[in-house]
Amino acid sequence: MESNAAVYTTTDEYISMFPPEIQTLLQKVRAVIKEAEPDAAEKISYQMPTFALHGINLVHFAAFKQHIGFYPGANGIAVFKDELAAYKGAKGSVQFPLDKPIPYELIGRIVKFRAAENRELATAKKAKKS
Repeated sequence: MESNAAVYTTTDEYISMFPPEIQTLLQKVRAVIKEAEPDAAEKISYQMPTFALHGINLVHFAAFKQHIGFYPGANGIAVFKDELAAYKGAKGSVQFPLDKPIPYELIGRIVKFRAAENRELATAKKAKKS
């Protein structure tokens, strides 16, 4: 995202700023995340569409000139590293090129994994308070 980019307050606002073909991809990523974890809440964090579960960020996603960035955190990348090996990425992120099919099924599985992690964290946090 460019430094002079607009400030977004909702995922709909964020998505609406892109050309129709990119909006379609972003809406599909959003739908896959919602389907994989219906209890996740949408918000904007780091100026990106974000889903959170139990108050903990689950995943972020964003559109760029050449790719869709997907940010499931370090564990989300590490556990699926073999399946993500074909894509550019870093410790907690992966880039899905716009000129290749987006692996929606893989995104869904990563979200389910991250949701299980968030639930464990939330349970552990509650147990600590008791």
